Amino acid sequence: MKVLISDPLSPKGLEILERTKKITYDYRPGLSSEELKRILPEYDAIIIRSETKLRKEILEACSRLKVIGRAGIGLDNVDLSAATKKGIVVMNTPMENAIAAAEHTIALMLSISRKIPQANASMKAGKWEKKRFIGVELYNKTIGIIGIGVIGTLVAERARGLKMRVIGYDPYLSKEVAEKKGVELVSFDELLQRSDFITVHTPLTEETRNLIGKSAFEKMKPGVILINCARGGIVNEKDLYEAIKSGKVAGAALDVFEVEPAIGNPLLELDEVIGTPHLGASTGEAQENVSIAIAQQIVDYFVSGEVRNAVNLPVVSPDILPILKPYLRLGEKLGSFLGQISNYAIEEVLIEYHGEVAQYGTKPITVSILKGLLTPFVGETVNFVNAPVMAKERGIRVTESVSEKAEDFASLIGLTVRSKMEEHYIAGTLFGRKELRIVRLNDFFIEAIPEGYILLIQNYDKPGVIGNLGTILGNRNINIATMELGRDRIGGIAISLIHIDSPLPPGMIGEILRLPNIISVKQIQLNG
Repeated sequence: MKVLISDPLSPKGLEILERTKKITYDYRPGLSSEELKRILPEYDAIIIRSETKLRKEILEACSRLKVIGRAGIGLDNVDLSAATKKGIVVMNTPMENAIAAAEHTIALMLSISRKIPQANASMKAGKWEKKRFIGVELYNKTIGIIGIGVIGTLVAERARGLKMRVIGYDPYLSKEVAEKKGVELVSFDELLQRSDFITVHTPLTEETRNLIGKSAFEKMKPGVILINCARGGIVNEKDLYEAIKSGKVAGAALDVFEVEPAIGNPLLELDEVIGTPHLGASTGEAQENVSIAIAQQIVDYFVSGEVRNAVNLPVVSPDILPILKPYLRLGEKLGSFLGQISNYAIEEVLIEYHGEVAQYGTKPITVSILKGLLTPFVGETVNFVNAPVMAKERGIRVTESVSEKAEDFASLIGLTVRSKMEEHYIAGTLFGRKELRIVRLNDFFIEAIPEGYILLIQNYDKPGVIGNLGTILGNRNINIATMELGRDRIGGIAISLIHIDSPLPPGMIGEILRLPNIISVKQIQLNG
């Protein structure tokens, strides 16, 4: 098996490949896109870091490529949809650089609170400005952690060691599990209002893009300090700039930016901002750990067929996979749909399998459902291997039931998600064994394709609602692809599932909510 290594890999990672007789490799960091597109079809696997960009046009030419190994967490540089369609397994190493990222967060927090970079620059300029750089202590201050996953938990542990009060927001975590992690779980608004320091540890998704924007800054206490070592785009940089200029935010420490490299970024012109060039995972130990881990995963895949940390394919025997594949896709989309419309910490998941699908091993489908359910908030660290573990860590109870009888369809998968405040139900099936359909949402019987951008709108069943929706979308040049409707009774409550060709622009959900008879609006994105 031929492996291409197109980004730097530590010698210890290379040694693992060299010891495996079944594998030969070429070490060629720094390839241009044109060179990569030309030579990659000759390889069975590729190992990358963040520099190599595996876009659709490159992957489409790769009929031989079986696996992509990402040494690290982020997969912004891989077209997952294109890889999945080509049958290419994509693996990453989500755990190996978590300590480095957590320590970098603490380092930035200490640096910005004591103005260490600014004081260092002043001294190197030949000045001694002791009175200028008065800092603040971390002791007894409140740190608000947004996202209590692996890295968020490590940050919480270190903050407690500094004798800080630790609060956190994570809609996928129960209070009981948060308490075990030493975190007081609060609402998003309460975190903003109480925190002296706020640090972000979520993936960049449609839900988290611009999560920290103008309205969030308005709710923060004066003098708050912000740290972002997660992903650029979670913090709205324009709004952050204004919040700093107004004095609401005393300082910001940023390792990630909306556009990288962040050359000429106005934020870096402010004395109140310190930045690092995406160094969260840049320690010698982390670099070596991810190199060793991904090399071993590639070896195990080719030698024994073992798949670890696959982000786009569950572990299923080759003879069953063609039968289960549509159900795996359906399960992930049903989970993703409910994950995106759930507003509170999920406590219980009930999965029902009816009909033909019950004859097969349903565990891979359950894993797909959990991956879809958790991904909207937890993000790319969730995969088909760790989804059940991550659900358990968040205090989510998962129950399956199987029945070989199905009343209206050959196969039916039903999913119920419960929290303390709400319950949602969705059911899906296959038409012709390959076409995915949603056939029920809560109490409404519908028929919808779970794909692309979908607006889920709940409204009072009154004349003119559909016309108003069409008008407002048309005025903003949003094209409607399909529309599915349902209602509980004449004049009661109705829902619309509207497929649109492009996502809504910022602020448009608010415009729709202001229309007459609209109760709620959710935008859902179902990829692949």
